[in-house]
Amino acid sequence: MFTNKQSKLGFIILLCAMLLLSACSSSSRPGNSSSNNGSKTESGQSAVKGEQEDTGLKPVELTWYYPQWSTQPDANAVQEAINKITKEKINATVKLMPVDGGSYEQKLQTMVAAGENFDIAWTSFWMFNYAQNARRGAFVQIDDLLKTAGAELRGSMPELIWEALKVDGKTYAILNYQTVTNREGFLIQKRFADKYNLDVSTIKEIKDIEPFLREIKANEQNIVAFALTRNGNFENMKTTFNNLEFISNEAIVGIYRDDQNTKVVDIIQTPEYKEYLDLMHSWYKDGLINEDAPTVKALDERKKTGQIAVSFENVLKPGKEAEEKNASGGEDIVLAPTSEPFVGTNTIIQSMQAISQTSKNPERAMMFLNLLNTDSELLNLVSYGIEDKHYVKVSDNIIRPIEDGGYNPNQTWVFGNGFIGYLQEGQDPETQAQTLKENNEAQSSPILGFTFDPDPVQTEIANLQTVNDEYGPRLNTGAVSSEDKLAEYIEKRKRAGIDKVMEEIDRQLSEWKEAVNR
Repeated sequence: MFTNKQSKLGFIILLCAMLLLSACSSSSRPGNSSSNNGSKTESGQSAVKGEQEDTGLKPVELTWYYPQWSTQPDANAVQEAINKITKEKINATVKLMPVDGGSYEQKLQTMVAAGENFDIAWTSFWMFNYAQNARRGAFVQIDDLLKTAGAELRGSMPELIWEALKVDGKTYAILNYQTVTNREGFLIQKRFADKYNLDVSTIKEIKDIEPFLREIKANEQNIVAFALTRNGNFENMKTTFNNLEFISNEAIVGIYRDDQNTKVVDIIQTPEYKEYLDLMHSWYKDGLINEDAPTVKALDERKKTGQIAVSFENVLKPGKEAEEKNASGGEDIVLAPTSEPFVGTNTIIQSMQAISQTSKNPERAMMFLNLLNTDSELLNLVSYGIEDKHYVKVSDNIIRPIEDGGYNPNQTWVFGNGFIGYLQEGQDPETQAQTLKENNEAQSSPILGFTFDPDPVQTEIANLQTVNDEYGPRLNTGAVSSEDKLAEYIEKRKRAGIDKVMEEIDRQLSEWKEAVNR
């Protein structure tokens, strides 16, 4: 049940969503965009064209860094095609700089620390931390640019989105607008679900999947029953266990969403975390989890070859099955949700683009981001490549990737506004409308809009991360038992300063609640 405040916000989002969907179905629809038919709007693309014609924009090259979890052999051809569009419209070329997802944060943080020149970088709350880097001066404050070079983009998203993007009242990034909700659950290869008569509707809790995993282990050679990386999966499973919400991923601190007092807790000390560890240890010990889980950073190659029977994610959005089929070597995927959709600050700021403070052309970078998020031709090119070379059209707005075509990153969510992008074969034509509806109706966080500033306790957080790196991978993947290492882990976190961090978060949260009258 929503409060009056939530209902009012919901109405605002729904109204904006309807306007956006209407725009997507006309001028922004693939094959009917303004870039294809020469039509002009009052801002955005026509403004950019007009500025080029009137002022003669000088040619520039923009560098764009983003994470990528699979190699794209034909990326250069896509880059050339992108630059034909950007050269014509904003007199700029773009140099794509994908970085392996497992190394992205370290590389970008090193670049920022060294003051290296670059123009645009992907950022999030969970990797290359958005609020933290904004406060450190890594990103350009873009509120003024959004009124000029990004005007069309500024008007394409609901006001609540822009409010969630603010850090200390200012904006430093553009949201890759798609789902803004989390919904946790399992991704299951359909061939195995059918073979072993799994009724996914019976999966309500994490432990409900165990009998199925044991059948996979007993009968399927060279198949990983349940796949984990070194990070484990408690962060994605937290709502399923007991409505936990992370405030600081680095410190592993959060609240219980149903706690009216929003008391800050050390998640490592919660009974839910121990319950998770005990379950994962029993699975790991029995061979249900990949043996190399404590050291592996990514499983995408195994997924592409169909070697993973079951995995777990926290963004089971509409149309997820088709996206996962594409990432799973063409194997059909079924979903087993274990929670309801939920929206919080971190679910909104999951995927964004920021302009580097070292950029020599921040206005042109904003022009590119404006174009990327309002021009369907460009967004689809970045997301899916070149038509008839990397994908074929099934219908006006639905595509099928060409197997071994050389470009299929399958990550529109990293690039831009998914509401102006193609759907993939197998997705419901109403996927975008369903997503907007889910965005509107999802339950809201009691601290929506709050972002923690870690600077006052940066030393303690650095110490905690060292401890987390020492204990987390083996505990979170089940390689060691909670009885053996959890107490030691908790004690070392206390020595590293977890109590001081929690006090600081509680202080900031109290000040925020007073400021916003909550």
